[in-house]
Amino acid sequence: MSWEPHTVVTEEYLDPGPVAALTALLGSGAPAVGPGDPLPPLWHWAALARWPAAAEIGPDGHPRRGSFLPPVELPRRMFAGGEVSFEAPLLVGSTVRREATVSAVTLKRGRSGELVVVVVQITLTGPDGVVAVRERQDLIYREAAAAAGTGPDTPAADPVGVPLLRHGPGDWELRTDPTVLMRFSAVTANAHRIHYDRPYATEVEGYRGLVVHGPLTTLALAETLRVDHTCPPVLLRHRNLAPVFCGDQVRLRSTSPETPPGTEADAPCGANVELVATGASAAPTATDATITHSALTAEFPTPEPKSHA
Repeated sequence: MSWEPHTVVTEEYLDPGPVAALTALLGSGAPAVGPGDPLPPLWHWAALARWPAAAEIGPDGHPRRGSFLPPVELPRRMFAGGEVSFEAPLLVGSTVRREATVSAVTLKRGRSGELVVVVVQITLTGPDGVVAVRERQDLIYREAAAAAGTGPDTPAADPVGVPLLRHGPGDWELRTDPTVLMRFSAVTANAHRIHYDRPYATEVEGYRGLVVHGPLTTLALAETLRVDHTCPPVLLRHRNLAPVFCGDQVRLRSTSPETPPGTEADAPCGANVELVATGASAAPTATDATITHSALTAEFPTPEPKSHA
């Protein structure tokens, strides 16, 4: 199949509906966001999400590859990380120009076999013609693992309540159940079957259970900054290192030496903040009791120098 990278340019509406749905889902305690308000960092993943036509869906629930994304035949798709710079505010309810292109496709071999790294570059321009967001997304396609078959049972039907629970400054907990995953899939127009179809996730792609969305873990880390920090970031770098499974206990913590736990809310705007999502290792013989699932580094604007009268 012949494929060449190309730029896709669209005019997109920053839909208040998914923004309201994401606010209701996370329950972080941050101020509600509505029409005319600046979009919080990374929330364009929800506000600009669009469902593809049913005829375009592939066997894994994602759109079939070979149009915008290359026709990679490896079945496992992972949202591995990326970088987002915020150069101007985007207002909920406005229309933006979205430009997306695949900038690199690289074949590699890792410990688990062959993999392909696809890099996508995205630019969002506001109605005033000013570039507001520049983003790089790193997608990884891998070989399927052997059918898991021995994973833990699906979590009990009792809901977890608020998914994003704050224990204190720089110390949060991300809690998931099948309903949380379903709601996030709906908010972000993500039909990937590993998030809701347990037999597919375990028997076809070889996971030990339903997989928590990489963007959900990353967005949860970024959301803690809205409560724990006084300034919005100008740059976020994020990596997803190991999958989180539905029902896993995951803590979101600040690891920044510049901002000891309990002081993030008073940190200067110029300080960087490093956050990690950690959980108990699933391997019974693991030497380390915890595993780092995701990491995020936030850069903040340098404070304006104070004038002296």
